[in-house]
Amino acid sequence: MNFDLTSEQMMIRQTIRDFAREEVAPGAVERDRNQQFPDKIFQKLSELGIMGLPFPEEYGGAGADTISFAIVTEELSRACASTGITYSAHISLGGAPINMFGTPEQKEKYLVPICTGESLGAFGLTEPNAGSDAGGTKTTAVLDGDEYVINGNKCFITNASYAKYLALTAVTGERNGEKEISAIIVPTDAKGFTIIKDYEKMGLHASDTTELVLEDVRVGKENLLGAKGEGFKQFLQTLDGGRIAMAVGIAQAAFDKSLQYVKERRQFGKTLSQFQVTQFKMADMAMKIELARNMVYKAAWLKDQGRPFSKEASMCKLFASEICMEITDQAVQLHGGYGYMREYEVERMMRDAKLLEIGEGTSEVQRMVIAREVGCY
Repeated sequence: MNFDLTSEQMMIRQTIRDFAREEVAPGAVERDRNQQFPDKIFQKLSELGIMGLPFPEEYGGAGADTISFAIVTEELSRACASTGITYSAHISLGGAPINMFGTPEQKEKYLVPICTGESLGAFGLTEPNAGSDAGGTKTTAVLDGDEYVINGNKCFITNASYAKYLALTAVTGERNGEKEISAIIVPTDAKGFTIIKDYEKMGLHASDTTELVLEDVRVGKENLLGAKGEGFKQFLQTLDGGRIAMAVGIAQAAFDKSLQYVKERRQFGKTLSQFQVTQFKMADMAMKIELARNMVYKAAWLKDQGRPFSKEASMCKLFASEICMEITDQAVQLHGGYGYMREYEVERMMRDAKLLEIGEGTSEVQRMVIAREVGCY
């Protein structure tokens, strides 16, 4: 059992930490205020060769491991959660399904532009009536000759405005009385494909969140991703590798801001850091962040070893997201009235953190998965 990062992982961490400090963090407050997408940041990440980090070199990726991807996601989220979620979705939702289930021809056509940053990665699973119950999918794809005709709606889709295509789930028939859900790659400029961007969100203001409307959208049957009827199963596997490292990054940022503040702020003749109540809060925060980070690395390591990791990923997602919300809440409290003000940034972190208990599997669903994995049913 070795807890040391490899030399490559340490190099990636230092490179992306410097990049995040110099390029991402300075504009985070302004981007959040103005709902400004960090497009220039992603152009620079493309130049660094980070956009295809865990994907094979033959398709323009860097061939790195999942731990490296988690490190990059954490460091970007530590500086700006909107940037972190954009990158995480680009890799784990956009590129991963194509890499895992695509044919060599599909990878050449669709994965390469994702790895080079020419297109941001996105995928379409959630619908107005299909959130945690993804089996409630109503979008349909009917085979007409050599083409699928797709009709339906998707909601809360990350990065779609900047994606040239995305994979989405649709009902392609019935099997044993149940919906047959398949995954299909769809160009976003296809006739009948509309992207609507009018959500007013609680947090993550600089990330791109959209609704998709598909009206008689036609794509060739060669755009089917993986086996017909396996789409739901494929996307569950994709979600196993979700955005858990984001929570560690946001929590670490909130801790860093709090530590700086309590060492400077004086009350009753002492700095806040000299009060035992503050020391205990900071100790608990540091402990929980370390535990969450170790859980992220273990789940990522299991995935890289080709071993089952659903239980660990769910435990990690549940614990990391909930301690992230707890720590950002404590950070605001430690800052007092200043914590409620935007310039101190911890209120933004608290708003951003909430989605992590909801997106890519709610806390309730994670507990269901864990219960199943430990043999409750």
